Amino acid sequence: MIVATAGHIDHGKTRLVKALTGVDTDSLPEERARGISIDLGFAHADLTDHMRVSFIDVPGHERFIRNMLAGVCAIDATLLVVAADDGVMPQTSEHLQILDLLDVRRGAAVITKTDVVAPGRVEAVKTEVKQALQGTSLAGIEVFAVSAATGEGLAGLSAWLATLAAEAVERGDDGRLFRMPVDRAFTISGSGTVVTGTVLSGAVAAGDHLVVSPAGHEVRVRGLRVQDAPAQRAVPAQRCALNLSGASVGQVGRGAWIVHPQSHAPSHRIDVRLKVLATENAPLTHWTPVHLHVGTADVPARVAVSAEGSIAPGSFGFAQLVLDRPVSALHGDRFVVRDQCARRTIGGGVVLDPFAPKHQRRATLRIAELQVLERESPSSVLSGLLEIADSGVDIETVIRNVNLGPVRAAAALREADAVILSKDRPVGITRAAADLLAARVFTAAAEFHAVHPQAGGIGLAALRMATGTRLSAPAFQAFVRGMANHQQIVLSNDLVRLRDHEATPNPDDQKLWERVHRSLAKSGVNVPLVAELAQRLKLPEQPLRDFLYRKSRTGEIMRITPQRFALRSTLARVAATSVRIAAHSEDGFFAAAQLRDAIGTGRGLAIHYLEFFDRLGITQRLGDRRRIARDFTTRLGSGEPLPETHKEIA
Repeated sequence: MIVATAGHIDHGKTRLVKALTGVDTDSLPEERARGISIDLGFAHADLTDHMRVSFIDVPGHERFIRNMLAGVCAIDATLLVVAADDGVMPQTSEHLQILDLLDVRRGAAVITKTDVVAPGRVEAVKTEVKQALQGTSLAGIEVFAVSAATGEGLAGLSAWLATLAAEAVERGDDGRLFRMPVDRAFTISGSGTVVTGTVLSGAVAAGDHLVVSPAGHEVRVRGLRVQDAPAQRAVPAQRCALNLSGASVGQVGRGAWIVHPQSHAPSHRIDVRLKVLATENAPLTHWTPVHLHVGTADVPARVAVSAEGSIAPGSFGFAQLVLDRPVSALHGDRFVVRDQCARRTIGGGVVLDPFAPKHQRRATLRIAELQVLERESPSSVLSGLLEIADSGVDIETVIRNVNLGPVRAAAALREADAVILSKDRPVGITRAAADLLAARVFTAAAEFHAVHPQAGGIGLAALRMATGTRLSAPAFQAFVRGMANHQQIVLSNDLVRLRDHEATPNPDDQKLWERVHRSLAKSGVNVPLVAELAQRLKLPEQPLRDFLYRKSRTGEIMRITPQRFALRSTLARVAATSVRIAAHSEDGFFAAAQLRDAIGTGRGLAIHYLEFFDRLGITQRLGDRRRIARDFTTRLGSGEPLPETHKEIA
C-alpha cells in the first residue's frame, strides 16, 4: 500500500513520517540545511504481518508543487497534514484540491504539533479541517491529533494505518500491460541505471523487455526490488526499483514511464474530461496555455475547449490538450493542469482518449464517443463504442487505449459480444449490425442475379456499395469472407453469389472469351492496349472494351489501367517476380526499373503493374521504391516468377 503526505510547508509531514517509520526522508544536504523538503522522500514500515506500507513524503512549498504532483500520481491513500498552530493554509488547500482532482478517496487528516497549542485550539483546527474536506473526494475521512515530539496520538494513527493496510487487498497482476511512472533515476556502481516508481498496472519481472516512453528506448530488467526488499516480481500499488540495461540515467529521468512495448504510444493530443476548480475567477477559455501534470511528467500544453468555448469554474467539460511534446498517457489516467507560470492549480480530470483526432468532423459522434469513454470498465467502453460506430471500431486502438493484456482483452470482447472482422487490422461491429449487414448482402446478391443472370456473381466493390455499409473496404471484404467460410454465400475470384445461383451461359460471350484468352496468353506480360487487342482480333474497340469490363467482374481478367486488361494468372507471375526481386534486396525494397528489367517490358508498363499492386495492397510505395506488403496469392492466386534475366542478375 502506498501512502503520501500532503500539506503546507513546515506543518510536520517529514517529522510525522519519521515518527511512524523511523526514517528521515529529507536525504538531500540542502533539505537538511534549510529544514524543508524539496524533493520526494521515501520510507517503508511493516504495519501488519502481511503488508508493508510505503510512505511518500512530498514537499509543501508552493515552488515545489511539481515534485508534490510526481509523488501523488499513483497512491492508495493520503495523510493530509495540518499544523495545530497554523491551521489550514494556502498549500493545504491546493494539495487538497490536487488530491480531489486525482480522485484520491482514502486517507486521514492529521493535526500535528498539538504539544505547542492549547486543547481548544486543536478542536478548532479539527472543525476547520472538516470544513475544508467537504465537497472533496476525501470528505468524511477520520481526523487524528498527534505530536511527533511527545508521541501523543501516534499509537491511534498507527493502528488506523494498520487497519487500512489489513483491509487493502494486494491486487496482483490486474490483466493490464505493465506501466510505471518514473519518479527517480540514479546510477549504482556495479549495477548501472536504476529507476523507481509506483507500479500503476500490470506486472514486471527480471528479464522482461520494456520501453522507456515517450522516448522509445528499449530496455531490459536486470533485477528489481519491491517496497525496498529484493523481489522476483512487482504488481500494481507497489513501490518498485528496476535495475535497467539499455538506457542511461539521462534517458530515463522523472517524467518518463517504463512500459510494456505494446503500451508505448506517445501522444501530442489527448481528449479529456476536465474540471475547473470552483476557486478560479474566470472560465477556462479556448487555447489557454497551461502546464499538464500526468504521471510524473510536466509538459506545457494548450487547452482546446469543445463546443461551448469555455468551462466555467466548478464545472466539467470535454477538452483536448495539445502538447508541446509527447507524453505517455492512456485511458483512465488522472491529470492536473496549472497555469502557464505554474503558480496555481486550475483544474484536472481524467484522460479519455490519448489518440485524439486533430479535426473532429462529426462533432456529435465525437461527443458520443467521449461520453462512452467516460465509462470505467473496458467491456462497457467497447460495447458503447460498438453501438455508436457505424463504420466499425478499430479494436487494436481501443485495446491499447484501455491497456489490456491478451487474456483480459479477449474477455472484454466476449462481454461486449463483438463480432471481429479481419485479423490484420481487426474491426469490431455489434452482433445486431452483423446480422443486418448479412441480410443486406443476401438482398443485394439476389437483386444482382435477377438483373444479370449470366454473370458469375457481383463484385465485392459493387456489393459493398449496394449494401450501403460504412465499413472500410478491407473490413467489408473480411465480413464477406466470413460469410463464405460459414457457407452462407459463395465467394470466388472476388465475386459473390448465392449458393443456389447458377449462371446462365452465353455462347457468344464464351466464344469471344476463348479468342481474348488466347491472345492475352500469347502476349504474356506485355499486355496490349484495348485498341491494339481490338486490331488483333479484328473487332470494334468499344464492344470489346465493354466485354472486358464485364469479364473483369469474374476475376479471370483484371483491369490494370482503363486501357489495359491482364489475365489474373499473368498478374500472379509478375507479382511473384516482384517478391523475388525484393527478397534479393538487402533492405527488402526495389525500384520500378528492377521490375522492368526482370519482366522485359517498358518502364511505363512496369509502373502500371506496380501501381495496380499498390491499389491491391500487395506492394507499398515509399518514395521511388517499393516493398512487398502482403501475400499476393490471396488476391491473384499462386504464380511462378518469370525466369531471371541477365539484367536482373547483374
